[in-house]
Amino acid sequence: MANVNNTHAANDAALREIFKTMDAHQAQEIRDAYYNAVVGLRTLADALEIADAQQPQSAGPLLNEHFNAIQALDAMKNSRLGKIL
Repeated sequence: MANVNNTHAANDAALREIFKTMDAHQAQEIRDAYYNAVVGLRTLADALEIADAQQPQSAGPLLNEHFNAIQALDAMKNSRLGKIL
């Protein structure tokens, strides 16, 4: 676990340095895109879950897509970028 923490700390430090020296407009564009992606994935996951519940005769395909959106959201949550922004 200590090795993972060291790796995270090193990556976090590198990301902070990159964002500190990056063009402010580019950094803001990345920040906005990251947050829009996370919000969009959450909205998509919720909408798919609700739509699936409203389709009892064909339940399943939309729920599978919901789970895909949740997996993508989890991947974004694991991003160190989210910790830095």
